[in-house]
Formats: sequence, structure tokens, C-alpha cells
Amino acid sequence: MQGVNHFFSVIFQNRRSTAGLIILVFFKLMASVGPMVFTLDTTVDYENRYQMPSASHWLGTDFAGRDTWVQVVYGSKEVLTIGALTALFTLMIGAALGMFSGLVGGKPDTAIMMVTNLFLTIPAFPILLMMASIFSIRDPISFAAVLSIWGWPGLTRAVRSQIITLKERDFIVICRVMGMSNLHIIFKELLPNVTSYLAINFILIMRGAIVGSIGIMMMGLAPYSPMNWGQMLVLAVQQTGGIFNPNGYIYVLSPIVALASFQLGCIFFANGLDEALNPRLSR
Repeated sequence: MQGVNHFFSVIFQNRRSTAGLIILVFFKLMASVGPMVFTLDTTVDYENRYQMPSASHWLGTDFAGRDTWVQVVYGSKEVLTIGALTALFTLMIGAALGMFSGLVGGKPDTAIMMVTNLFLTIPAFPILLMMASIFSIRDPISFAAVLSIWGWPGLTRAVRSQIITLKERDFIVICRVMGMSNLHIIFKELLPNVTSYLAINFILIMRGAIVGSIGIMMMGLAPYSPMNWGQMLVLAVQQTGGIFNPNGYIYVLSPIVALASFQLGCIFFANGLDEALNPRLSR
């Protein structure tokens, strides 16, 4: 309980982190509670197309007379789920390889770093497009798996660097002298010391994964999901003429503003996360 109190006290002392937390909580509630509050009606109603924002339609209506705000709400669940799963998969792969490589060293370290550097030299997004076209994306889990396959190398190198520094500390040397296993050292000694760094990366990876998923969706390489923010952008451009049709501005801007707001929340929240999870920095 004391740890939770310390966490939130540090977050609330940082204005950016507080603002980021509020934004992220808003999107979390949008994705979880929103579909229970707002009813999705996909009925085409051309008589009410391109309505301006009002009490009945907070963000107006789209090219088919459907409520834009409700579409953003229902699309948030899929988008945030893909982002969270991608961050989780990437964190598991990158952290495990980075800690093992940094702690063990030698030939395993050389081999892992060789593969990691190879991955880092190849542009990620074109590869993701190729993988999305080759592998069948059926649900958020398979979508996240495709995104995470190429997202771990940067994290692996960063974690490895931290582990190389930590393993020279006295408490790790003592563990070696006492004959403790690598698994004990990794999970009991090293992992708690890089938790704050991993938490920050979880937020930032999730932010990048959402952008990548929307890009793949816009390319038509994922199953059709009309409420997905990426698909909303595709429909906005194809059906409203994008920026060339003044009546479709709000429909075009709605998913863009939602995406930008979520990314801003991630960046702001991560601003104070290291201090909140690492008590040594707050002293």
C-alpha cells in the first residue's frame, strides 16, 4: 500500500505525468466502459450525413449518417488491445534476450547481438507490411504478434547495456560467489532494478504499436474493421474525399486527434514513471 501511495504521490507532483495519467485513464474508460454507455448504430442514414457536432452527435456524423464519436469509442478497444498486447510480447522477448545476453556474455552474447544488429539495420515498417501480407492476421493477438516480431531489437540492446552495468555491482558479485543460478540473478536481483525502465518502454512501445497497427490497417493488410481508427481514416479519404471535402473534416480529424491525444498521454505519463517506480531517484 505504501508503494502505491508513493507511486501516485510522485506522479501527481509531476504535472506532465498527471496530465498523461488523466489522458490514459480517459482512453481506458473509453475502451472499457464506453461500449456499455453508447450504442453503436451502423444503419445508413443519408438524410443526416455530415452533421455538425451537437448534443445528439458529439463529433457529428460520417458520410453514411452514423455517429462519429460512437465509432471512435468502439474502435478504441481494438486499437488499445493491439497496442497493449504488442508491448507485452515485445517486452517479454526484448527483456529476456537483453538480460540473458548481458549477464552470460561470451558467444551467446555475440550471437544475440549479431541478430539484433541485423534486425536494426533493416527498416521496420516495410518488413511489417510484408509480414502482415504473408501471415494471416485474424484477431488482436495475431496482429500484436506480427508487430512485436520486429519490435524487440532496440529494447534488447538497451536492456543488455543496463545489465552489463548492473552485473558488476557488489550484490551480483556476492550472488556469483554464493553459487546462485542465472535464473535467480535475473528474476530476483536484476529484474527489480530495471522494472522502471521496462515500464517506460511498455508505454512507449504501446504508443508505437498503435501507430503501426493503424498504418497496416490503412494499407488493407488486416481484417476489415470499420470502427478501427485506421479503417476510419481509409473510409474518410475514400468516401469523403479527405481534406478536399469540407463536410468531411470532422470525420477525418476525429481518429487523428484520438491517436495524437493517446500518444501525447503516453509521452507525458512516461515523463515521471522512472522516478515513481525507482525510489532512489526521488531522494
